[in-house]
Amino acid sequence: MKMTIDLPEELLADAMRFTGAATKGEAVVKAVEDYNRQQKVKQLVSSLGTWDIATNDEIEAADVADAERMNREWNGN
Repeated sequence: MKMTIDLPEELLADAMRFTGAATKGEAVVKAVEDYNRQQKVKQLVSSLGTWDIATNDEIEAADVADAERMNREWNGN
């Protein structure tokens, strides 16, 4: 689709540099694709809800408890 848009030169120059685009049109397309991809990821993450993930300390405490339990079982206690 062809269209005429007015973009600040500095903004477009940054988009070309960040995307590695050779043309202004390519930079705009890549920028829009990246924006759309980010929005899709945000939608996906929000649809998944929240997770209850154990902290490192909780994982280590569980590992220690498992090791102690296995040691007791191994020694017949």
